[in-house]
Amino acid sequence: MIRDFIAIDFETANQQPSSVCSIGVVMVRNGQVADSFYSLIQPEPNYYNYWCQRVHGLSQCDTDDAAVFSKVWEQLEEKIANVFFSELQTIDDLRYQIASIPFVAHNARFDEGCLKAVFKVYQMDYPDYHFYDTLAAARRQFGHSLPNHQLHTVAAACGYDLQNHHHALADAEACAAIALYIL
Repeated sequence: MIRDFIAIDFETANQQPSSVCSIGVVMVRNGQVADSFYSLIQPEPNYYNYWCQRVHGLSQCDTDDAAVFSKVWEQLEEKIANVFFSELQTIDDLRYQIASIPFVAHNARFDEGCLKAVFKVYQMDYPDYHFYDTLAAARRQFGHSLPNHQLHTVAAACGYDLQNHHHALADAEACAAIALYIL
């Protein structure tokens, strides 16, 4: 059973995985939600696709004044350090310490792909984060007993009422609840 993890969700502005426009993160320590983080991000490339906008409701005017990913990730690293590590460390040491904590995402292939893509765009060293996929776990756990394995369906099957679906933090909270239930 996984008791310490980071549930993460990205929303993207367009079809490019590097175009993250918001991030939601829930930090779980000893099986309890310890902290959360949400931020809008100025996407790269910085344009919005109609279909993506329809899904999450964000637009260029929402992120025009937002920080770029590398700055947002620095803020997130500090929050993660406060939750999981008691000793202050250099940022490089911290990045590799964070890599020891598993990440959890619903359809992890998408979120891990986004994370790798933005690390590459901002020329940041990617420390090989380990991802668990609640979508794959839900398919094993529930099989054909659910009409589908979408986030809101699986969350409901795990007793979690997902409000505001496709808001990155709300989706990360649902993912954390699913992970605590089935992982």
